[in-house]
Amino acid sequence: MSKTLKIVVLAKQVPDTRAVGKDAMKEDGTVNRAALPAIFNPEDLNALEQALRLKDMCPGSTVTIVTMGPPRAADVIRESMFRGADGGVLVTDRKFAGADTLATSYTIAAAVRKLGADVIVAGRQAIDGDTAQVGPQVAEKMGLPQVTYCELIEGFENDTITIKRRLESGVETVSCPIPMVMTVNASAPECRPQNAKLVMKYKHAKTISEVQELDEDYYLSLRNDRCYLNITQWGVSDLDGVDENELGLKGSPTKVKKIENIVLTAKESKKLSNSDTDISSLMQELIASHTIG
Repeated sequence: MSKTLKIVVLAKQVPDTRAVGKDAMKEDGTVNRAALPAIFNPEDLNALEQALRLKDMCPGSTVTIVTMGPPRAADVIRESMFRGADGGVLVTDRKFAGADTLATSYTIAAAVRKLGADVIVAGRQAIDGDTAQVGPQVAEKMGLPQVTYCELIEGFENDTITIKRRLESGVETVSCPIPMVMTVNASAPECRPQNAKLVMKYKHAKTISEVQELDEDYYLSLRNDRCYLNITQWGVSDLDGVDENELGLKGSPTKVKKIENIVLTAKESKKLSNSDTDISSLMQELIASHTIG
């Protein structure tokens, strides 16, 4: 009989960087999330797929999403449930605002520690920061072994996970005992689509903040009758032993010195034939302008 696992996926709702404009950043150097459409961080979807595959390998296992962000970040949990996750925890509090990777990993580690986990899976990096630091920092803060650049979970046996890694120089297969942390590349298989039956089952899943904002008895009765529709919400007071000086902007040593919007525009262009004369002329011009050479 295979062992049942508690699998936690670290997911993030990120601003769509394709829509970055002049209002994308605040004066203090933090992202103005209200000015940008929000999406599920792409590599976190790859991570979710690996977690769901591990769940399939070990029947009876559970996949729980942990995300930190404003109340609307609960959308990430619902979307994960539509794809096969069992539930999630939204870590939200004004005191978490403005966190860099150090403060974020401190908060996330506290939440995962309270949940308990055999395997923690995260995307390699988020598109709003591209630091690839949170997953490894969570592993360090929890004192767990970690495997990065993961592409595929190949097996689980004797409390050991076998993982294929995708590196610049090739592919590597490693084994790691649980509990452990793994971060997943964009080269990993895409996440499975939303399941229609799961969408119908979980479409009314909400956090307590969302229910209170709606202020409708219908949703309150649903929460009482169907416990699986309750998305857990934790604030600072719900996390054990956290130092508030390590949270949010206060606990973030990273400071943004300057914000600059760069807009790429097309200038003059030149059409060339495939003749040796035109190509030679272009090469001379590029060398003269020190573009090459």
